[in-house]
Amino acid sequence: MRSGYQMYINGTWQDSADGSWFDDFNPYTGEILTTVANGSQQDALLAVNAAAEAFPDWAAVAPSQKRLLFLKAADLLERRKDELIELLARETGAARPFAAYQAAAGPNYLREAGSQAHRVTGTILPSETTKVSMAMRHPVGVVAGISPWNCPVVLSLRAVCFAIAYGNTVVLKPSEESPVSGGVLLAELFEEAGFPGGVLNVVTHGSGSSNQIGDLFIQDRRVKRISFTGSTRVGRVLAEKCGRQLKRIALELGGNDPLIVLKDAEIDHAVNAAIFGRFLHQGQVCMNAKRLIIEKAIAQEFTAKFVARAAALKVGNPLDAATVIGPLINRKQYDTLDSQVTQAVAEGAQLLCGGYGDGLCYHPTVLDSVREDMAIFHEETFGPVAPIIVAEDADEAVRMANNSTYGLSAGILTNNMQQGLALARRIESGACHVNDSPLYGETHAPLGGVNNSGWGKFGIEAMQEFTELQWVTLEMGTRQYPF
Repeated sequence: MRSGYQMYINGTWQDSADGSWFDDFNPYTGEILTTVANGSQQDALLAVNAAAEAFPDWAAVAPSQKRLLFLKAADLLERRKDELIELLARETGAARPFAAYQAAAGPNYLREAGSQAHRVTGTILPSETTKVSMAMRHPVGVVAGISPWNCPVVLSLRAVCFAIAYGNTVVLKPSEESPVSGGVLLAELFEEAGFPGGVLNVVTHGSGSSNQIGDLFIQDRRVKRISFTGSTRVGRVLAEKCGRQLKRIALELGGNDPLIVLKDAEIDHAVNAAIFGRFLHQGQVCMNAKRLIIEKAIAQEFTAKFVARAAALKVGNPLDAATVIGPLINRKQYDTLDSQVTQAVAEGAQLLCGGYGDGLCYHPTVLDSVREDMAIFHEETFGPVAPIIVAEDADEAVRMANNSTYGLSAGILTNNMQQGLALARRIESGACHVNDSPLYGETHAPLGGVNNSGWGKFGIEAMQEFTELQWVTLEMGTRQYPF
């Protein structure tokens, strides 16, 4: 990696307005990975200015030309696959399975965005008069994207690429924990692919500047939409501020996603799905299977096999291809997780494995006998901790799954497809996957949560978020007025 990275505004690489920099750390080694331009409100304002100026010309670019640029960016990202996998390991602690997923999914998001450039369509409506009545979609203008550290390539691309495909221009604020993989890298791709200056702008920043930059996005009238992926706590604050400005915001927030394992499920498959769903990226994905709800008849067998698999997962350096569990992103995250485990045990949960760490690596932890009156049942655990909850039957499992303020994703494992589909329709979540873990996504799918997991959808439904529907009529005759 280079020794320093600038931010990208109006098609040029720039230092921050005050010339300051911040350190980007490797969470596994604790060493400084590189330095990055430390942006502020002043830099964000320059980026909004650039996006607003670029918007009219970009909105007028033909869909076919937009698509070609996205396809070129996808090809460029694919060529940098190995570089990206190493970057994700060094900057975010992603072990190879999750880093490789992002390296593969990133180009797919770009290609899906390219395909959506031609989908901004309207509708001819029936009219009561001699009018031609039309519902027409238009880009809204400037969109601000705020992306998290845990899946920086995919979630930063999702925040920007659909909005840009519809003709909007974007200012992206990546997390201070992943400024290169979640921001600078995308700017490099868009620049090399040939996107005009101002279409994508990236403002990087260190600790302490996020709120101020977010406030500028909310207060500037030229920013018409905000896309935020992150914690429910921060999302609620942003939504309240946007509400005062009557500004729309798309929110994909936290989750406490249930995986229901019914007694007729194939046990080995269920264990595999639960291991993957709980421990990918050491449990730091919003759609991880965070509550394992097991029907009583198979709970003992499932738990024994699950614990054996969990305890055997390799923990350590994410650059080692055999590693499954790398480091948590920072000490604060580690301490929060460890405190949740300690409290759960104090409340009566049984610690079957794990419950300790090395450096920032928290070993796979399984908690049995978790009850609904425990804090860990209701809290999101952002780390490799698997609470096991026993349900008497399928109906109780669904009730337990819905006993949550969240509602992002869910999974149901059963060999009875009819029952699985019927139960899925009773689950209060934005997505539910039968015979799979909650941890599943596709670029075009309408992903988004309910309740405290947010509102708004991405994928094929992103058009609802980042375009404006306008009613236009054309009078073909002569209207007769009453006076």
